[in-house]
Amino acid sequence: MIRVRNLVKSFGSFTAVDDVSFEVPAGEIFAFLGPNGAGKTTTIKMLTTLLAPTSGSIELDGLDPLRQKNEARKRFGIVFQDPSLDGDLTARENMEIHGVLYHVPSKLRKQRTEELLKLFELWDRRDDQVKKFSGGMKRRLEIARGFLHTPRILFLDEPTLGLDPQSRNQLWTHVKRVNEAENVTVFLTTHYMDEADRVAHRVGIIDHGKLVTQGTPAEIKAQTESDSLEEAFLKLTGSTIRDEGADPAAQMRQFAKMWGGKR
Repeated sequence: MIRVRNLVKSFGSFTAVDDVSFEVPAGEIFAFLGPNGAGKTTTIKMLTTLLAPTSGSIELDGLDPLRQKNEARKRFGIVFQDPSLDGDLTARENMEIHGVLYHVPSKLRKQRTEELLKLFELWDRRDDQVKKFSGGMKRRLEIARGFLHTPRILFLDEPTLGLDPQSRNQLWTHVKRVNEAENVTVFLTTHYMDEADRVAHRVGIIDHGKLVTQGTPAEIKAQTESDSLEEAFLKLTGSTIRDEGADPAAQMRQFAKMWGGKR
């Protein structure tokens, strides 16, 4: 479903992603892990057509997202770290707008909205403004919305950041249900190693732009003689705190936030 070959992304003299290759089969939950500035977000931006690779190739469901951008976008859903809901609209209206943008037929749009809001335990709040929702409810709505147009792939960039353990557990229960029921491939990033260990079928770890290992959580723990995925992660990437600002993609996010706050 996802095939990446010798992927490189450079910003001037800095190489953020350096000769990365991996495959994610249909229906798999794949966790892409790494320290701040390791190249995770840059990779996701290339996979989702927001950045063009310097070299290498990407296939999403058999499509080249660089040359078949619009067709590729129809095949995936995405939830970024930063919120993207309209707080003045209701949950149902946020779903409706997404469905219209993806040209989901009206009847199917209503059916999928009801199914997903019920699955993510938001149906009783469907006509409430989103600004009245808790952080966990907003995150569940964003992910429900990402599934609305029946994507083949769902990209989740730090989807549970800042959520309490109960909300994180609830969210992943819902995601796994859709993953299994609709055979949706899920590509996620997270800093919660216990989450990746519990949820992901396979894991890839990137550091300094290079993919240092990939395999099942059990395989990676065995490879590093570790008792937990967090211990394995630290052995593979070190324990030094990274400066996220070293990653140009992170710098762009910070500039966007700064300009956004001045409007």
